[in-house]
Amino acid sequence: MNDRHVSLLENYDLEVFRTWKGRGALLFETNIGTVILKEYTGYKEKSCFQEAALSMIKANGFNHVETIIKNKEGELLTTDGDGISYILKTYREGRECNVRDEKECVLAMETLARLHRASVVTRKLPDFGKTFPVSREFEKHNKELRRVKKFLKEKGQKNDFELYLMQCYDYFFERANLVADSFQKCEEADNIQSSGIICHGEYQHHNLIITGDGLFLINFEKCVQDSPARDIYLFMRKLLEKNDWNKETGFLLLSAYEKENELKPRDYAQLYYRMSYPEKFWKIVNFYYNSGKAWIPGKNLEKLIKVNAQEVQKTEFLEDFRKKYAIL
Repeated sequence: MNDRHVSLLENYDLEVFRTWKGRGALLFETNIGTVILKEYTGYKEKSCFQEAALSMIKANGFNHVETIIKNKEGELLTTDGDGISYILKTYREGRECNVRDEKECVLAMETLARLHRASVVTRKLPDFGKTFPVSREFEKHNKELRRVKKFLKEKGQKNDFELYLMQCYDYFFERANLVADSFQKCEEADNIQSSGIICHGEYQHHNLIITGDGLFLINFEKCVQDSPARDIYLFMRKLLEKNDWNKETGFLLLSAYEKENELKPRDYAQLYYRMSYPEKFWKIVNFYYNSGKAWIPGKNLEKLIKVNAQEVQKTEFLEDFRKKYAIL
């Protein structure tokens, strides 16, 4: 960003005292506090949903979230001379949540529970925040896995990554199909696809800022109406992968959430199936298939080996989870 981007703030009723660069954004110290200007690549309708959802969350008593600042024309987005849209939001200075710090991870789960408690939809929101059923997500992933499996079978000479991938492909592919089928039956029988709250949509450490009075949540661009399981799963999966699916870590995080917000049986069921699906395997395969295959980074093979090695611990954790929450 350059002076041209700084001049965009002339479209707002703000007094600017200081300017500095952040990651792909500009930060400003102003008469209303710190604000951040970022390029906006989504639909205008989604920004309207995002603003309405954030306003509702704050009205319901949760104030540790960003606010979108409207320009002088009352618009949420400001467009520059090249037709690029920008969004201006409040910001709190601090540091990202440390996923290696157990206390901060517990705080993140407690904060998420309080966010969800304040995110129960209490008013009519713009009709742009619906999400696809989880079963459709699984179906889409499985189609991609079938495509890659066919590609690998027809491929001639294979490198080390592809040879190892072929060795473990059937197990994960069968697992993906089994989870998708089981979830669809459960979804049809028990209507476990809940959409009664606003989920952050990308609840991970990059968007959790540690401040002097707790966590401040940013980047709600992917917020949707869905089950709380969406956010819980996203945060927990990455932590559990880093901790070899340690049972104590998993149930500690769930306990932290449950102290602040009660989950329904259908939310536990969705969380179970989300965690059961081999998403990390799918991500590795998807990255491989959609990138240049002439040279495959050694890191890809390391990730694949780790995912395969963790499967025993993951299965044990999921079995305990299934028993604890009576998942059929």
